[in-house]
Formats: sequence, C-alpha cells, structure tokens
Amino acid sequence: MLFCVAGSNNGDYRMTTSLLPKRVSLRTYGLALVLLLPALIFFVLFVVFPVIQAARYSLYDWKGYGPMRLAWLENFFEMFKDKVFITALFNNLKIVAISLFIQLPLAFLFALLIGRNRSRGESIFRSIYFFPYIMAEIISGIIWKFIYHPEYGLPTQFVQLFNPDADMIALLGNVDTAFIGILIVVVWKYLGFHMILYIAGLQNVPTELEDAATVDGANPVQVVMHVVIPSLKNTFIISIFLSVIGSFNVFDIVWALGQGGPVNSTETLVTYLYKFGFRRNAFGYGCAVAVTIFLICFVFNLVYQRFITQGEKNGTR
Repeated sequence: MLFCVAGSNNGDYRMTTSLLPKRVSLRTYGLALVLLLPALIFFVLFVVFPVIQAARYSLYDWKGYGPMRLAWLENFFEMFKDKVFITALFNNLKIVAISLFIQLPLAFLFALLIGRNRSRGESIFRSIYFFPYIMAEIISGIIWKFIYHPEYGLPTQFVQLFNPDADMIALLGNVDTAFIGILIVVVWKYLGFHMILYIAGLQNVPTELEDAATVDGANPVQVVMHVVIPSLKNTFIISIFLSVIGSFNVFDIVWALGQGGPVNSTETLVTYLYKFGFRRNAFGYGCAVAVTIFLICFVFNLVYQRFITQGEKNGTR
C-alpha cells in the first residue's frame, strides 16, 4: 500500500492511499514460464534425469550391456571394502585440506599484495597468476609431467646443479612423493582464480574504515585482521564452497600426471570412478561411485548452507 500526502489551497493536508496490485497477472506468469521452459527442459534432461538413472543403475550388477541383475546395495558394500577406494577418498580429503589451508591463504596474500598495488605492473601480475586457471587442465597436467620428468625435469636439474652426481628425481614414480607433486599442480592451477575473487572483494572494502583504524593506531596487520577480513566474509564463503566442491572433482590433472599411479597411490574419486567403473565395464559399480560422490557434495552443500551461509545471514540481520 502506497501512502501519498496531497496539499490543498487552504493549507490542509489529507492522506490518500493507492493500492498496488497484489497479484501478478497471468500474462506475466505465462511469459516467465515460456522464458524459463527451455532452460528447465535442458536441466531436467541433462542433470535431473542422469542423476536418477545413475541412482537406479547403482543398484544393479550391470556391464553396460546384456542382462541386469538386481544387486541392491552390494556395489556400495564392495566399494567401501576396496582399499583403493579408501585411498582415493583420503586423497580427495587431502586436496580439500591443502586447498583450504595453503591455497586460499596464499591467494588472499597475493590479493593483498597485488590488489592494493596501483603500479603499472599490477595488471601484468594479475594475468600471470590467473593464466594457469584459464589453461585447460589436461594441458596443465601434460606440461607438469614434463616438468617432473626424472631425467631432464626441473627437480633433477636443480639438484644436479649443486651436485652433478646426484641421482635422478622421479617425483611421480615414487609412491611417497607422487601425490605431493599433484598437490603442487593443484595449488598452482587454481590459486589465481581465488586470488581474483579476493581482489574483487577488496574493491568493496571501504577505505574509510581502514583509514579510521590507522588513525586509531592500528598497524597494517591489525587493519587486515579486524577490517579487511571481516569485510570479505561473503567472498570467503563463496571461495571455500567452490574450493571444496572442486576438490572432489579433480580428474584431468591426475589422469595426465599418471592415471592414478604408481600403484593407485594418486587415485581420486573421479579417476577411481573412470578406471574401476567404466574401463572395466562395471557400469553399475561405476554408477555407485558416482552416486557416492554426488551424495558427498550434496551433504556438504546442505551442511554448508545450514551452518555457514544461514549463520552469516542471521548475523547480518
């Protein structure tokens, strides 16, 4: 309801009201439905329907062709008994930990150093750090495979620079170091993306707050801790969410660097799905792995929305 005050010649004022339409016309609803229908059809066909089909096939012992035997939850029991699957799950959790505690802090540090620097080289450094993200993952993996080459790769060349008689370093050929090499590539690959997110968030931090804190005697570290970081809460929420979800979908880099080897030490959930599900014609088993990945991401999304996003909304009210 909209209230208007109208003046008269004798100085009296009267209150008039005009009612806004409370219901949107059927024509508007029809137009919205027509505009949304194509996207809805594609979403149902290529997202909802495949998820339902994968959930259905996960209950069958099926090779992708031939007869289907109803196995109920046998695929899931067999999956959690497999040591390779447990290794893949823990590897994904390692990627999550490295992303949260190393990659994101480094991205924020670089954002502070580059985003607040107004020199001519600012855009150059932004491009350098962001370039790995726009590069295809499979290409990034192939490049780093040459970098890690045991004979002429950078680790061997660096060590032999100081000790010419040193042995070759096969970083990807050692069970104890192969996944460390993959973690380095993952951090290098996605650091620039989160850095750009933080730089964008820094543009919205009021400079008046920083100036006021400086006048009150705060040093640069205190300004960052008590002014900048609280102002970037929403950016951190988005960055953490994308980082965790993305950590459970790493495939191309791992596949290019060794296809989960040596001895399955670098398997992730997606490489395990592809190798032990579809390459071995265990389609039902592969669907069970896919459903498990979906459930992990879905549960994380629910918990994150419930305790982080909703808590942030309640705190700002």
